[in-house]
Amino acid sequence: MAWAVLDTSVYIEHWERRRYEKELGAVRNAYVIRHSAVVLSELRRGARTPAARRLVEDLFRFARFRWEPTAEDWWEAGRLILRLGDARSWGTAKRRDFQNDALIALTARRHGATVVSANRGDFDLLSHETGVRVLPV
Repeated sequence: MAWAVLDTSVYIEHWERRRYEKELGAVRNAYVIRHSAVVLSELRRGARTPAARRLVEDLFRFARFRWEPTAEDWWEAGRLILRLGDARSWGTAKRRDFQNDALIALTARRHGATVVSANRGDFDLLSHETGVRVLPV
């Protein structure tokens, strides 16, 4: 069976707006879902209510396998952000936001996993640049 990593955008849209029920069912049938340490951190950072914090803490406890970026992933993310950011005149905020997406993509690529994301723009670009497989929802 193939591996998949859900991007932060999918969790947020699903939890807050109940979106992607059908798509997530299809993903669960086709993939073994693994959790990105970067995604878990992004979710924790944004969990501002007690209910949201409990949800994220439960996910963290449930996530027995947490895939983390390596030093090489960080190094490659820096190269990608420099090159892509300079070519597109990205400011500091965009480069900072893109870093986490790059780390998610590079970690997934290293494991041969597909990234499931609602963030088409960044992950389409990362797919083109890194070869990581992306499944848009």
